[in-house]
Amino acid sequence: MATEAVEFAPAKVNLALHVTGRRADGYHLLDSLVVFAGVGDRVTAEPAAGLSLDITGPQSAALSVTDDNLVLRAARAMGAEGWHLRLDKHLPVASGIGGGSADAAATLRLLARLSGKPLPPAAEVLRLGADVPVCLAGQPVRMTGIGEGLHPLPHALPPVWLVLVNPGQAVSTPEVFRALDRRDNAPMQSLPRLRDAAELAAWVAMQRNDMESAATRLLPIIAEVRRALSAQPGCLLSRMSGSGATCFGLFADPLSANAAARAISARQPGWWVADAPVLT
Repeated sequence: MATEAVEFAPAKVNLALHVTGRRADGYHLLDSLVVFAGVGDRVTAEPAAGLSLDITGPQSAALSVTDDNLVLRAARAMGAEGWHLRLDKHLPVASGIGGGSADAAATLRLLARLSGKPLPPAAEVLRLGADVPVCLAGQPVRMTGIGEGLHPLPHALPPVWLVLVNPGQAVSTPEVFRALDRRDNAPMQSLPRLRDAAELAAWVAMQRNDMESAATRLLPIIAEVRRALSAQPGCLLSRMSGSGATCFGLFADPLSANAAARAISARQPGWWVADAPVLT
């Protein structure tokens, strides 16, 4: 057995996010095109007595090691003992790009690989968080229901690059849901075969993030983030991801994405900015 192993926890990005209903138990029904970016956290495991966790990295100050930390909850769901875990935190916390869920999913994959144990049942994975199943899949999918419906895309997505921007301010997901104008919106359109990033952006533009208006009313700086992205040369489309406050810009090539990220960082040094490809 290796003395130390690492698993990548990529950022989850909702290119489209439609709120299509609400169950009797209060959970909202979603229809979302989810992709993953080549930027994220890392979870490391090494043999040790008991089960423990350290958090390091540039975003570590926003997290503390508590019993309800998603990494520890995922480890307990695996029945893990005899591991020291380290979370290298690069994604901002509570930012609409699934950082905690990605960390939990990476922990499940890592401990399953190291221990040889099977992953927990799907219902137990879902109990860790609505985004954990899709983060466990880790590939572009159409996500439906409360997060349990994962449907392979009918066609591969063309190469596309993302610029992710978070203004360093959080918005509460429950508050965004409470502020929705309506909860019975139309689902996404079927995904056609798309030749390039421009066609992908055009299709995404015809879809929505039904949480964006409510989130922007609660946190107006989201509109400023979107304007900053849209103003960059080569930005094909800008939109908020998840319940915010992180927004993304779609770009056709890595040079334009990197130039945009550097320009926004220079103008807004307090914002979190990253450019990365969509993983396929």
